[in-house]
Formats: sequence, C-alpha cells, structure tokens
Amino acid sequence: MTIDQNRLHRTAKYFMDSGRAASAEDALTMLKRFGLTILIDTAAARSLEGQIALLTLVNTARRTLLGGVEIAGLGDEIVATRLGTPGLLRDAVTALGGRCVDLTRPDWPHALIGAAAAPLGPAPAWRLHWAGWRGGVIPAPLTFDPTGAAIALAPAMAAAACVGEVFAWHAGDHPMASHRASGLSLWHPGRDWLEHDPSEPPLSYLPTRLWLIGLGNLGQAFAWALAALPYSDPAAVELMLQDFDRMAPSNDSTSLLARPVQPPMLKTRWVSAWLEARGFDTRLAERRFTSETRRIASEPGAALCGVDNALARAALEQAGFDLVVEAGLGAGTQSFRNFALHCFPGPKAAAAIWGAGGTASASPDVEDMPAYRVLKAKGMDR
Repeated sequence: MTIDQNRLHRTAKYFMDSGRAASAEDALTMLKRFGLTILIDTAAARSLEGQIALLTLVNTARRTLLGGVEIAGLGDEIVATRLGTPGLLRDAVTALGGRCVDLTRPDWPHALIGAAAAPLGPAPAWRLHWAGWRGGVIPAPLTFDPTGAAIALAPAMAAAACVGEVFAWHAGDHPMASHRASGLSLWHPGRDWLEHDPSEPPLSYLPTRLWLIGLGNLGQAFAWALAALPYSDPAAVELMLQDFDRMAPSNDSTSLLARPVQPPMLKTRWVSAWLEARGFDTRLAERRFTSETRRIASEPGAALCGVDNALARAALEQAGFDLVVEAGLGAGTQSFRNFALHCFPGPKAAAAIWGAGGTASASPDVEDMPAYRVLKAKGMDR
C-alpha cells in the first residue's frame, strides 16, 4: 500500500493528530507493524456464530492492522453465513484479506474463537465471547461460561470489540488493553455485558423493509450486519439505498465492503451488487438526503442513517419515516472510538439536536485537524 495509491490511511491520521508520528509515512510505518493471529477450533469454524465472528474479525482487522491478519485452525469447513460467498471458509477468509497459515507468529497478539487454546509466550491473547444479545472479548487466561444461544449480531459485536482492544494494545494508548474485558450489550448498552440478562427477548422478527441513508463506513456496516441476520428468504427484504458519492481507494481503510483496488462506482451500485449477490432486493436513490427528501407511502418507512452531515441529520424527521435509527462516530484523538445513537421520534427532535444551536453538531472541524492540513498540502484531501 502506498500513499499515492490509497491516499492517507484513515487510522494513520490518529498518530499524526496525536503527535506520535511526524508524517504520513511515519504513521503508515507504525501501522505496518500491527498484526493479529486468529486461532479457531473446528467446532466454532463449522458453526454459524463462529463464522460470523471470524469473517467480521478478519474484515475489520485487516483494514487497520496493516502488518496482516493470519488465521490458523481452518480445514475444509463450508461457508454457512451470507457474509461469505458459497464455498470453503478458508477461501472466504482469503477473499477478505486474511492469510491461512499452519505456523503462527508468536510475537503477534492472538484472538481465540471457540475452544482454541491460548498460545504460550509473552504476546497477549483475547477470547471472543458471546451470549444472548451480548458480545465482547476477555483476556485469554480467564474463562467464562456462555449463558445460552446468541443472536447473530453478538459474535459480530465480539469481533468488533476484539479489533478495538488489539489496536489499543499495539498503539499503547490504553494501559488496560489486554488486561480487561471489553464488550457491549446490544439490548441494554448501559449494563455489564458479561452478566446474564433475563430481559433479553428471543429474536422473533427481522426488518423486511429498510431505507439506508448514507453508504460510507456506517452504511456499509449496516449492510454487513443485515447479511449476518438469519433471513429465511432475503429476496423478500426490500432495501432502499441512498447515497450520491462514489467509492474511492481511501474507503478501504474504513468501509467493510470496500477493496484495496477499488473501482470508482457509485456507492449505491457497489453496495447493491454486494447485497443482491446475497439474495436481497434493493432500490437505489442516487441523490443527497436533504430537507427536501420525502418518502412515498409505498417506500420503506424505517430508516438507518449513517451520514456525517449535520444538515442531513437535522432533516431526518421531515422525510416522513415512521422510525429512524441514527448512528454517528466520534472525531479527534480523544473521541474517535466513541459512537452515539439516536432514535426518532424520540425525546428530542432531530432539528433541535443538529439544527441551528444544536449541541451535537459542535464537533471539531476536520479542516482544522493537523492530518487534514497535511493531506491538503499534498493534494490528497478529496
């Protein structure tokens, strides 16, 4: 990967803005030392939950850990999830950027899936854990018994938590990385994710008509999560995909459906092709979401929003949706790991949050950040 080909890797900006790297080249050199070894046992590799965890972990980790992601323990398992294309699981892992190996690197941190044994050596290891609506990682020396079956998003959550902990360990920016449990309850985000929650319901219903607003990093994550869900007939699921932008090589560092060599297709068509290959029915809206956007009665009434635009967010309740779930990511060196979630209708109107005087729109201006100034000076800010 070169800066000329892929612009500046998004994660490299963190090291530049925090002052730990003097240049884009220095930041990328640091990232190329980051790697991960994944160990998975046969039972987990053959299970739906284990495959969701593995493919999500490979897909997310290889975009930040530029040293590579290697996987040991795979045999002739067949893909059982729509996250991969039909065939061998090891081929699906390779297609996502992982390397299947027999001998692993002892100096890299390890992620353990299923009953895979923790390796000997000084490098840390985390075990992915999921149960019910909860997922995360625990340090490998600890053991924790599962408390029952899990929804499909719980192992994906465990994979995401694992990548966050591995990055924090490599970056050396959190003293508890590799010494703590890290995860989230998707049913009660404020509760301890390791505690059994009897209020978690069985998964009885799945959305069949959704409008996805924005197809960047969050929008593509929505698509990935939808493909993980246990739809019996994805052809009966109607997805309206809205975006006006094109895919670019720089998307590879942040967007789950992007590739290192990325055709400059409209995002709507790129994401549509990925979803339709998995059987979903898609419709395209290739325009910006604005205060003038209106849905008609025959279009999906529930929306997932992942745009990084305060004006678009402020207009979410004007389009005529029955329900909007909006997600946003933090910015800057202190809050880039944070996220926020809003549902509308809700206790506070979208216009009040992001409109004139709204507090949620008061985030650092990207053009004031040091990494952006470096990009602009090199003509790589687009």
